[in-house]
Amino acid sequence: MTTEAVDREGFAAFMLRLRGRGMTNKTLLSAFEATPRRGFVPDQWKDVAWSDRMLPIPCGEALEGVDMQALVISALDLTSSTRVLEIGTGSGYTAAVMGRLAARVLTLERFKTLVTEARARMEPLGISNVIMRHADGAHGLPAEGPFDRIVSWASFDTLPRGFVDQLSSGGVMVAPIGTADAPQMLVRLTKTGSRFEEQELGPIRLQPMAHGLAEIL
Repeated sequence: MTTEAVDREGFAAFMLRLRGRGMTNKTLLSAFEATPRRGFVPDQWKDVAWSDRMLPIPCGEALEGVDMQALVISALDLTSSTRVLEIGTGSGYTAAVMGRLAARVLTLERFKTLVTEARARMEPLGISNVIMRHADGAHGLPAEGPFDRIVSWASFDTLPRGFVDQLSSGGVMVAPIGTADAPQMLVRLTKTGSRFEEQELGPIRLQPMAHGLAEIL
């Protein structure tokens, strides 16, 4: 089977899985289809790029399964006027997808290597509304808020109440909550006044939030 055929087959299976979960938003699905996932995956994993499994990427990090990424991005409910803060750029794939859906995406990554590689992947796609920054995202980016949406690909031990002030009124944050050695829950937090309204989206397992910039990579 050719590379293109493997990619088409993988994407078709991904679409079927999403429809089976009731996820049929055409704008969201089109954003995934328009973003070449194979280009964001290390060579040895390209044939399983569309699978729902975690894939290793440089710096000891991992690319989340595409089904999980779709669930999270769907929960953000992005529009063409939405300003997004992403914590954890990784390969840059989710930032690229969100860039097709939102007005602006500011994505933070503590590994300089990952930022450099993600920028190189983004440039050929012509996505100009994604800003990548080598920065510690553990506490967000208060000086540049408020944001309409915040998404974290690392887990918080407890409810991240410090992010309330970084959201606009009615803004949404999606993040895993739970310690590294305990069950984690993916949670959708909606800002109401000075507090969060919490909606559980399902169990999840992601790395705990790391603090500071990586010293070497």
